[in-house]
Amino acid sequence: MTARGVRGLVLSRDDRLVDALRVIDRSGCAIAFVCDSIRRVVGTLSDGDVRRAILKGTSLEDRCVAKIMKRNFAHVARDAGRAEVLDMMRARGIEQVPVLDGDGRLCGLHLLHELIGSVERANWAVIMAGGRGTRLAPLTKAVPKPMLTVAGRPILERLVLHLYSYGIRRIFLSVNYLPHIIERHFGDGSRFGCRIEYLRERMPRGTGGALALLPSVPEHPLIVVNGDLVTQFDIGKLLRFHRQSRSVATMGVRPHVVEIPFGVATLRGTRLVAVREKPTERLLVNAGIYVLDPCAVRMVPRRGEFHMPELFDECLRRKQRVGAHVIDDDWIDVGEHQELRRAKGHV
Repeated sequence: MTARGVRGLVLSRDDRLVDALRVIDRSGCAIAFVCDSIRRVVGTLSDGDVRRAILKGTSLEDRCVAKIMKRNFAHVARDAGRAEVLDMMRARGIEQVPVLDGDGRLCGLHLLHELIGSVERANWAVIMAGGRGTRLAPLTKAVPKPMLTVAGRPILERLVLHLYSYGIRRIFLSVNYLPHIIERHFGDGSRFGCRIEYLRERMPRGTGGALALLPSVPEHPLIVVNGDLVTQFDIGKLLRFHRQSRSVATMGVRPHVVEIPFGVATLRGTRLVAVREKPTERLLVNAGIYVLDPCAVRMVPRRGEFHMPELFDECLRRKQRVGAHVIDDDWIDVGEHQELRRAKGHV
């Protein structure tokens, strides 16, 4: 819920109990927020708080909002991710989390039913989590790269919770390097509200080969995600694009800027016709996020190493429709120490 949507959820300290009831009933969010004279949130009031006050004999005309509100309430900042919000809701048993700006003013509201979605999706998801992460050594000497933590949570757990928040309930993790650490952490997935199964690679199968280990070809488009991404990409938008574009395979792409630290010469034969001094190239790069129709999954070879770009090359060779969806949400590929520091907020 946006800042405009939460304006009707605000009470003042000296409002009556009946005023609180009207706000809560009108919004349908089962919560209201008590603000001071400069619009900072100082407390919350749920429908349960109001009911308990009435049962204790409080009059509806009593100006008691400040007396019965909760002063110690959970809240998040604007940049909080879906996984973080869902985890807070689950840990505290709540269904609403307000979003406050740096001054403590209400600027949004997370609702559990909006985060999870009203309907479970039939799509499966595969997270590729079998890589060794050699570029992140020595951090990955005893921990798989996807299990490195960002803001106190393993990267892989963030991805699982993100998929769950969009209604994905069956998730496969491809594992190869130190698989017991991953399997011990996630188990069967019940702790995370979903069903988790493992695609165990005896030998490294590349970024796409593990798809051949699925127990069967999925009936619906399959989401495939690299296990080293810290991202908040919109899964619903990606699936919608894939369906509307009628693509056999869709690749998520990401804008990337390359700054060339030299003057670049343009030649015509041996003649210099132009020099661009330290130009900037704007490219679209593979974001490590894909959607595959069942027929594309069938193209993955049963044995050997196989990478996702090879699958897209094969689709193009067969003159099948292939889509590219621009991922413009938060996205960091944690493949090197610099990117890990950036994900942790150290850069």
